Amino acid sequence: MEFERAFSGAPWEAQVGYCRALRAGDRIFVTGTAAVAAEGGVHAPGDAYAQARRCFEIIAEALSALDAGLGHVTRTRMFVTDIDRWEEFGRAHAEAFGAHPPTTTMVEVSRLIHPDMLIEIEADAVVA
Repeated sequence: MEFERAFSGAPWEAQVGYCRALRAGDRIFVTGTAAVAAEGGVHAPGDAYAQARRCFEIIAEALSALDAGLGHVTRTRMFVTDIDRWEEFGRAHAEAFGAHPPTTTMVEVSRLIHPDMLIEIEADAVVA
């Protein structure tokens, strides 16, 4: 089986040794995706909804690089620093997937790699 990888160009991909997304046959795995602004830094500090939307934008870009889209996503995992804000995170999730909702999990974690990051999302997809 061949593997196809997509990179975002973030410097920590090489530093840590990972890719943004990996396609193995008909399956795509998108790594933990945080709300990084296009110019670097954290996107929308303090805004749970905006950060979740940014994560889905980055995930959609990674999927597109591997000839897929959000409609192919079968599972998401959301790691959040404040589960009490689940409705804000959930609203962004519902908007991202519309009529094609995947399975999902949301769990609270003590912190993410930057103190202003409120959410990190993983996604798995299947492309027939």
